Amino acid sequence: MPKAVERRKGVSQAKVKRPESPDVMSLIGLKVAGTFELIASIKRGLEYGSVEHFIRKANLQKDEAVNLVGISARTLVRRKEQGRLSPDESDRLVRAARIVSQAQQLFEGDAAAANRWLKTSQPALGGATPMEYAGTEAGAREVEALIHRLEYGVFS
Repeated sequence: MPKAVERRKGVSQAKVKRPESPDVMSLIGLKVAGTFELIASIKRGLEYGSVEHFIRKANLQKDEAVNLVGISARTLVRRKEQGRLSPDESDRLVRAARIVSQAQQLFEGDAAAANRWLKTSQPALGGATPMEYAGTEAGAREVEALIHRLEYGVFS
């Protein structure tokens, strides 16, 4: 049952059992205690393995995932050799994981449904797909706002 319907019927979300949606850190395989450690990890540059972990956990094709993160194929090969992403690439990876995590939460842990939605043209995004829109910080914020509206039954 969609979350918006649950709220309208007065059912507490805490009582509804649904599949666990991965959080941002589990999508990239990062174990940090909080925001300060996350920021420090981003500034150092995440390990290359975070990208591979994200591709597996997000259930995306490699080209879809790296497009969402904004890393070219050649740069990805270099990063694999170096073993680490740049701070900017790390920040974009965290942003991509945040979008995928929120989409999976919207679809109550159903990664396949979330991925279909991420790849489907959305009128609220001017006909763009959420994956296309989320390629920039401003676009990612708009996708997050759309997810938030959908969670609360505000269809746009």
